[in-house]
Amino acid sequence: MNLVGRLGIGYSDQVVTGIDTLSIKLQRNRATAFGALLGVDSSSDASNYAMGLKAYRVIYDEPQLNFYSAFTGIFFTYQDPDDIDETKNGYQIEGSFGTEFSFQGLESIGFSFEFGLGMNKYNGGTNVKTVGHGVLASAIHFYL
Repeated sequence: MNLVGRLGIGYSDQVVTGIDTLSIKLQRNRATAFGALLGVDSSSDASNYAMGLKAYRVIYDEPQLNFYSAFTGIFFTYQDPDDIDETKNGYQIEGSFGTEFSFQGLESIGFSFEFGLGMNKYNGGTNVKTVGHGVLASAIHFYL
């Protein structure tokens, strides 16, 4: 997959709150890429958002597949479960390995999955845990 200089726009569901995010990924060169996540959920009860940045480093490259490492930092808001009128802030940090692949004939669509270690501050606690994001949760990008 030669994605150098191409912008990928798609979907990701990596935020611990479950908010869906718009995902943008720019492949700077054969070895590095940068991404951003942005999600908004506005309702009559509360307005919540998530925004984050992601850095990718390609480790292994094949014709239809890239194996990479990634570092993600996300800041988000969420509704306090104890007081529905209050909104709280949280964060999520992940270090992971992942794979982005495409099918022959559909090189402009990239599917990915990731696994690694993460830390988050959410619902009044701070957690360190292993993470795994499947194809639908990690990201699907259409490359322009």
